[in-house]
Amino acid sequence: MDERKNQANQRRHSIDFETAKRVFERGNVMSRKLPAEQQKRLDSLAAMPDDQIDYSDIPPLSEDFWKNAVRNPFYKPTKASTTVRVDSDVLAWLKSKGKGYQTRINAILREAMLRDIGGR
Repeated sequence: MDERKNQANQRRHSIDFETAKRVFERGNVMSRKLPAEQQKRLDSLAAMPDDQIDYSDIPPLSEDFWKNAVRNPFYKPTKASTTVRVDSDVLAWLKSKGKGYQTRINAILREAMLRDIGGR
């Protein structure tokens, strides 16, 4: 295994090669057929109106839960290519931080977007 590529993969996708390999080897666990009794219970719940489902054994999610939540490490939004005109001093600052200035632009814009969405 190329350790350099493994580390780059961890930085970029938040997952190492060994973990990714195990996930892909297992396949889609939802594609396995459920035992008849479990399938019967699942079908029964699916047919039941939401107001009749007993949620009392599920604790409510507190603010502390969301403070400690992490984004799915397998989440990878699609990328779109675009041309953006930025002030030359802004571009110089971004490039002065080293390789990956486009990734930094995306991170800055994503942070602003999430702040805006959360503030509504």
